[in-house]
Amino acid sequence: MSQSKAIFPAGRQDLYANHRYSAAIQSGDLLFVSGQVGSRSDGSPEPDFEAQVRLAFTNLQATLKAGGCSLGDIVDVTTFHTDPQKQFETVLAVKNDVFPSAPYPNWTALGVTWLAGFDFEIKVIARIPG
Repeated sequence: MSQSKAIFPAGRQDLYANHRYSAAIQSGDLLFVSGQVGSRSDGSPEPDFEAQVRLAFTNLQATLKAGGCSLGDIVDVTTFHTDPQKQFETVLAVKNDVFPSAPYPNWTALGVTWLAGFDFEIKVIARIPG
C-alpha cells in the first residue's frame, strides 16, 4: 500500500496551515490537487475576473510543480463557477491559452453559489511522471 504525502507550493504553506488542509496529496503515482483559486500571496481574491482565473492557473502550476508535475500531466479537471453563463467565455479563453493543443484533459464544470469570496476554482488529478 502506498503512503500519502502532503504537497505544498513554495511560500504558501501558511495559507494552507491556517485553513487546515493540504494543497495536494501524492498517493502512488497520482497527485490530487485541492481546489486552487485566484488568491494573491496574502490569500485575498484577485478582484478582476479574468486575472483571477489566470492567477488560479498560476497557483495550480505552482502546486503541480511542487508535486513533480506540469499541466501536461493533468488527467482530470473540475472547475467551479459562481456565474457560469456570464463567466464561461472568459474561462474558455484562458483554458485555451493554458491547454493550446490536444490531448486535452477531461473537464467537468459546475455552477456553485459560494466560493469564499472567489468566482472560480479549479481542482485536478495529475499523473506524476516517471
